[in-house]
Amino acid sequence: MRQDDLRLVQLTPSPRQLRQQQMEQYAFVHFTVNTFTGREWGDGTEPEACFNPTALDADQWVSALRAAHMRGLILTCKHHDGFCLWPSRHTDHTVARSPFRGGKGDVVREVSDACRRGGLRFGIYLSPWDRHSPLYGQGKAYDDYFVAQLTELLTQYGDIFCVWFDGACGEGPNGKRQRYDWPRYYETIRRLQPEACISVCGPDIRWCGNEAGDTREAEWSVVPRRTMDTEKIAQDSHQQDSDAFRQRVIRAQDQDLGSRERLKDEPDLIWYPAEVNTSIRPGWFYHPEEDALVRPLETLIHIYERSVGGNAMLLLNIPPDRRGLFHEADVARLKAFGAYLEKAYGDNLLERADEISCAQAAAGHPIQAALQVGDDAYFRTPDSITQAEIILRWQEAQSIRRVVLQENLRESQRIEQYALDMETPVGWQEIARGRVVGNKRIITLPEIRTAALRLRILDARVAITLSFMGVYA
Repeated sequence: MRQDDLRLVQLTPSPRQLRQQQMEQYAFVHFTVNTFTGREWGDGTEPEACFNPTALDADQWVSALRAAHMRGLILTCKHHDGFCLWPSRHTDHTVARSPFRGGKGDVVREVSDACRRGGLRFGIYLSPWDRHSPLYGQGKAYDDYFVAQLTELLTQYGDIFCVWFDGACGEGPNGKRQRYDWPRYYETIRRLQPEACISVCGPDIRWCGNEAGDTREAEWSVVPRRTMDTEKIAQDSHQQDSDAFRQRVIRAQDQDLGSRERLKDEPDLIWYPAEVNTSIRPGWFYHPEEDALVRPLETLIHIYERSVGGNAMLLLNIPPDRRGLFHEADVARLKAFGAYLEKAYGDNLLERADEISCAQAAAGHPIQAALQVGDDAYFRTPDSITQAEIILRWQEAQSIRRVVLQENLRESQRIEQYALDMETPVGWQEIARGRVVGNKRIITLPEIRTAALRLRILDARVAITLSFMGVYA
C-alpha cells in the first residue's frame, strides 16, 4: 500500500458536500429583466417596469422539474444587471418597483415556498457583479451592500442548499471594478446557512470547465487545494506573469486534475467535486426565437449519462418565459427525460441474478451489500486488496445496455481503473474499460445479450468499495 495513496483517501466529503453529490441533478432557473429585454447580460439601466410576468406559477416550475427527477432548484435572485427578484431593503432596483403583483410581489418567496411544497431543495444565485449599483468598485462600501443583500436571502427564505457564485467581474457604472471579499462572503454563508454548499467561486463545488455539458473521461473529487482559486484568478491577474506562474495555474478546462501522477507533488489537497452546468436552450434566459431549439431528448440523455454518470453533478438551466412559466416545449422535454430515466434505470436486473459473487470481499462486506443504494451496507475488500473480480450471472441470457457503479464516498474515491467483460460461447470478452467511479459511473453499452458479466477492478488507491451496482436493459 502506497503512502501517497493513503494520503489521497484521507480526503472525504463534508456532510453538506455529500448531500449535494447525492442529489445528482438539479435545476438552474435564469429569470430577470433580461427575460423581457431579450438580452443575456443586462447592463443595469433596464427600467424596473419592464419586469412583468403576468402568469408566474412557481408550482408549475416545480412540477416540471419533479417530472424530470430533479431534486433542487437554484434561482438567479440577482443577475449582473442588479435587478432583485425580492424586495431588497438596500436598493430600489427590485420587483417592488415593477408591475408584478402590483409592486407587492416577491419571486424568491414564491419559488422557495413552491420548492418546499413540492419536495425540492432551494438554492440561490447572487451575482457579485452588480452593473446597477453606484457602490460597485468602491471596496468595502460595496462589500457591505453585497453582504447585506446576501444576508436577506440567507435569513428570509428558509433552508438554502446551495449558494452559487460566478466570477464575473466587469466594470460598474462608475467605470471601476470591484475586488470581491470572498472570505467575508463565505463567512456570512457559513454563519447563516452552515448546511449550504458554496459553488463554483467557493470551497465546496467546482465548475467542470465548460457550459456545453461536456465532462472529463476521469473526474476526480480529490484535487489540489489551489483549484479553488481557478474561477477567481481574473481578479488576481496582478500577480507577476512568468513561466513558473503560468505552469502553476490550474485551469477548469485541464483534463487531469486528480490522478496519482498529477497529485504526487501537491502539498495541499481538498475534496472538491465537479458540477456540470448547461442550459436546455442555447441561451440562459428565455428568448422566443429559441422555442424550436430546446435540446433534443437524446442530447439530454447523453449529458446526464456523461455528467451524473461520470462522477459529477448536473445543473440544468430551464428559463421561464415572459408569462413566468416554463414554456410548453421545455416542459414536454423534461417530462420525456424523466420518462426515459424511469424506463432505463427503473428495473435492476441484478435483483433477479442467480449469482453475484466476489472472492475478494472482506468479512462483513459481501458483494450482495451493493444491491441497495446507500452507504450503511456496502461491498469492501480487505485493506491490502486493490484488485477484484465480481461475477454476475443469470440463468438465461439478458439484454443489457447499462451498468451502474457507485463507491462509498464516506471512504473517499478509490477506484483507479476497471474493465467490464461479457461471457460468450468462447470465453470472456472485454466490452468496456474506464478509469474512475466515484459517486456514480454509468457504463453505456450497445445492446448486448449475455448470461454473465464480469467486473474487474484493475487498480484502486486502497481497498475497493462499492455502495451500489446496477445492471439495466
